Amino acid sequence: MLFDLFPAVSAIAMLLAAALAATTPGRLPLAIKYACEGLALVAVAVALVVFAGLVTSGTTSSLLLGIGGIGLSLRIDPVSAPLLLLIAFIGWVVIRYTATYLDGEAREGRFMGWLCAALACVMLMVTAGNLGQLVLAWVGTSVTLHQLLLFYADRPAAQRAARKQRIVARMGDSALLFAALLLWGGHYTGDIGTILGGVARDGASRLDLAAAAMLAAAAMLKSAQFPFHGWLTEVMEAPTPVSALLHAGIVNAGGFVLIRFVDVMLAAPGVLAALAMIGGLSALLGGLVMLTQPAVKTSLAWSTIAQMGFMLLQCGLGLFALALLHILAHSLYKAHAFLSSGGAVERIAAAARPGPVAVPSLAAVGRSFLAAIGIYVVIGLAFGFHDKSPQAIALGAILIFGIAYLFAQGLANAAPLALTRRVIAYALAASVGYFTLHGAAIALTAGTLPPTPAPDALGWVLIATAVLSFGAVAFAQATFPLWSTHPAVAGLRVHLANGLYANALFDRLVGSWAARGAR
Repeated sequence: MLFDLFPAVSAIAMLLAAALAATTPGRLPLAIKYACEGLALVAVAVALVVFAGLVTSGTTSSLLLGIGGIGLSLRIDPVSAPLLLLIAFIGWVVIRYTATYLDGEAREGRFMGWLCAALACVMLMVTAGNLGQLVLAWVGTSVTLHQLLLFYADRPAAQRAARKQRIVARMGDSALLFAALLLWGGHYTGDIGTILGGVARDGASRLDLAAAAMLAAAAMLKSAQFPFHGWLTEVMEAPTPVSALLHAGIVNAGGFVLIRFVDVMLAAPGVLAALAMIGGLSALLGGLVMLTQPAVKTSLAWSTIAQMGFMLLQCGLGLFALALLHILAHSLYKAHAFLSSGGAVERIAAAARPGPVAVPSLAAVGRSFLAAIGIYVVIGLAFGFHDKSPQAIALGAILIFGIAYLFAQGLANAAPLALTRRVIAYALAASVGYFTLHGAAIALTAGTLPPTPAPDALGWVLIATAVLSFGAVAFAQATFPLWSTHPAVAGLRVHLANGLYANALFDRLVGSWAARGAR
């Protein structure tokens, strides 16, 4: 079917763009820039057709395609199709941005070539139908990202970031390869659809459970989870387009792999519990450290660590459809945030009164939590809680905590009435949006992703711990202006600003390596 060939066209278009840019490793002529952007638009159009075809037909397709002796195994389903469209769209935006951002740079063509190659690898990864293509494309994303991090190869900080990324990436690559070997050994096939069908039908073997543990390890390493997050916080040494590119299926590739092998993961509740705990810890730590960072891009990097942790928490709780939705929404938001970070600095500098509009009191913060939860409950009752899993209801409560800072400002005594009305509208929109998108994600992935299992005793403990922990962090964020300058917490602020020194310890472990080893 012609429809089945389309995903290959997207990846091939990016490979052609990479080859075209590589012919001129120095400054790119305008014609080549336009050609790369045009090929990126082709990839977007093709991905849009694939997604539209999936939505209208509602069928999953698999295809073994041979091109010039090279075999491609493509799987198009509600997991791969939206991610392919996301990657193509963000890739096109980043390519357009790069053409202006690096205009006149001595190695502009080299950067554009590796950028397009990275996009091609991610596209091949999310559409992979067999284990071999998945592993090769996964490794390809690591290799291409490493080259992009070394664009300013003479900078010691860039060398250090690339060196740490290479170490963590090789660990993640090894974990995924080991998982693939275990799955192949247990099912005697590399076809992902056959493996998932076998686990869903016959249950998981010991090899499958071991593979689930390796998949979880690969996901945590790829998604820069604590304590292996240091390379991501130092990626600012690379050009800004790299930071945006990370959200086109690279740093969130860990979540994709967990969602792709959902049947294997659900068969290993202990592994899911570990994912929930590690992801939750990374999310909480990232959210707190983010508040202490003076640089906009570094703060955004810590935010990404927190968001990736939250995504893994969702997977650990069995909310795989919502984790997929989170990948899509966060990628769009964060790619835009990085590409517009320079403008954000200018806006802050030009602001007549930087910082919160009104500093809320503890009473205002308390009112904000009660009001936000009340709105969430009312909207939830309107949509119906009866068909929602306990994990999904708890996740919605956690998300509504996320607007506590705005709500606290809006309910502060000194807040203008317009701000109060605005934050109430935000709370209503967030609640309605959550339940609407939740229903859309479940409907889109029905038949591909199994429903969220009922929580066991450990699951209830994890749910309660997550709600209480995120509620406490949201309270700390809402009251940040009240306690952040208190002498008693000055030391804590320093420790948080340094990320509890986990990155410094990692630096010490690899610091004896020669800088040239990063290349």
